[in-house]
Amino acid sequence: MARLELDHLVKKYASGYAIQDVSLDVADGEMVCLLGPSGCGKTTTLRVIGGFITPDQGDVRIDGRSILRLPPERRPTAMVFQRYTLWPHMDVWHNVAFGLELRHRPRKEIEKAVQQALELVGLPGAEKRHPAQLSGGQQQRVALARALVLEPRILLLDEPFSNLDAQLRIHMREELTAIQRRVGITSVFVTHDQEEALSIADRIAVMRAGVIEQVATPSELYARPATRFVATFIGSMNVIDGRVDAAGSVVAGPFRLALPPGVGLSEGQPLVIGIRPEDLILEGPNGTGTPAQVTQVTDLGHYHRVSVDLPEVGSVTVFTDKSHGASLGRATLRPRRVLFYRDDRLIGVTEPEQVPSRS
Repeated sequence: MARLELDHLVKKYASGYAIQDVSLDVADGEMVCLLGPSGCGKTTTLRVIGGFITPDQGDVRIDGRSILRLPPERRPTAMVFQRYTLWPHMDVWHNVAFGLELRHRPRKEIEKAVQQALELVGLPGAEKRHPAQLSGGQQQRVALARALVLEPRILLLDEPFSNLDAQLRIHMREELTAIQRRVGITSVFVTHDQEEALSIADRIAVMRAGVIEQVATPSELYARPATRFVATFIGSMNVIDGRVDAAGSVVAGPFRLALPPGVGLSEGQPLVIGIRPEDLILEGPNGTGTPAQVTQVTDLGHYHRVSVDLPEVGSVTVFTDKSHGASLGRATLRPRRVLFYRDDRLIGVTEPEQVPSRS
């Protein structure tokens, strides 16, 4: 397939920067997701790769060769858009074949390629149906087949499942992952849905305000978010302001914690701790942790989401196994794993022994 390189891309409009100094390498056959909130620059980045937007600075290379001067139709890329953009007056066969016909491929070659593409996306026998006769999921499959039939070296996907209902979205991303692995095509997938990114990506590039904050595997991103923004954007995170005390420990709300090894901060310096809900251990009122009050227990199927009122902090969220038997009333709480942030950057992670709360 191909290796994709984005080299210090910049795009600025009158209203400000859409992307700022975006650099990213996508390995041969890798699926990378651009993840972030609306307006963060992920779709702009994708359209720069596809040739629909010209950057003010930077370069786009495939296998070391710049494609920046090539128009979209001459780039070895294919785009699957958020809106399926199928021709309503054409049947499925002609929608899929359209790009090959524009390239004046031989008829027999087109017929074979269209048949293979439709089989790949699970729509053999649908050639004569029109878009209006297809479900949303089937239309998205046709859009994917139309892109794959061109045999692109880079597949670009711009929130392709956002118009589908929740269950179909899950099914379609499983289908896409299977197809992408089978074909082995290098892919860049744009989404604002963190669950979607975590479930399909080999690596995720988290974007905010036109900048890539972190690029990592899903497990690395969840376990060691490099910035406070990534920490709160990926999954749930309890964030508590803290400060270094005279003994060199971190005091954050009712918790007093040792700094991670190798992290040296002076007395009085502020920082922030982050604790995943599953890394807060909820015990009964006679436990060894900090006294707290359970105010709400929500049954979410295979686990409980528990709201706990913590002194000096307010409400925090805890995830517990259903067998835990969480109930309203007095409890104790202790952290199992803590992330430390200084100036919004991760400075360390520790799995502390709980120190009794301050008196």
